[in-house]
Amino acid sequence: MGGQQAAQVLVVEDDAAINDVVCTRLGREGYQVTAAFSGSEARLLLGQQSFDLVITDLMLPGATGEDIVAAVRAADPALPIIVTSARTAAADKVGLLGQGADDYLTKPFDLDELAARVAVQLRHRAQGHQGVAGARGASSVPGAASTVSGAGAPLRCGRWMVDQAARTLSVDGGAVPLTRTEYAIAELLASHPGRVFTKQELFEHAWGEPYAAQESTVSAHVSNLRAKLKPTGTDGYVATVWGIGFKLDIG
Repeated sequence: MGGQQAAQVLVVEDDAAINDVVCTRLGREGYQVTAAFSGSEARLLLGQQSFDLVITDLMLPGATGEDIVAAVRAADPALPIIVTSARTAAADKVGLLGQGADDYLTKPFDLDELAARVAVQLRHRAQGHQGVAGARGASSVPGAASTVSGAGAPLRCGRWMVDQAARTLSVDGGAVPLTRTEYAIAELLASHPGRVFTKQELFEHAWGEPYAAQESTVSAHVSNLRAKLKPTGTDGYVATVWGIGFKLDIG
């Protein structure tokens, strides 16, 4: 870990064998891993110590994985959450992403892939703490490099104000609590009002990785962003361009 403090990872999985292999694999990556074997144990641990990332199954005794996602999001909108589940239906994946999960892995999953996704989420969290948008947002989307930058001036679009240094979005001065992914999408749209961004461009900006997801993944995060904006009356700013993607439309 280069002398830095090891990232704290909470693994919530009631199958002891799976829990053990996941913790062992992530431990080899240098992470400080804590195991929880029920939803109630996970909620207790979340109340007692700080974590940098949470991995949770859905079918858990005591409290469900959905309960864990909700509890984490209520406490920290930016804490990365990876859901692992045997559920394969697209509706389940979209639903969890809409509730605030950052990633979803279907069981059985490859341990190397899980480790890679953990590394991506932790890198994004570190960038967010440093107030840096550059490595993720400036490279993959043409024309966005000069505008999407943690050192840039706040982006004012209609009633929105996107503070790139603080990585926050406010409407009429009131902060809107967003996850890291939701903020990244809003930031990119605000960087070029009126420009249509494809789902691939939004994914590569928000995740900092080559496009490798179902379109429903991006749509779920956009839907969640709109839901959080709805009380402000600016959810319509995020406009769908059918067959292409999304744009910021301030009228």
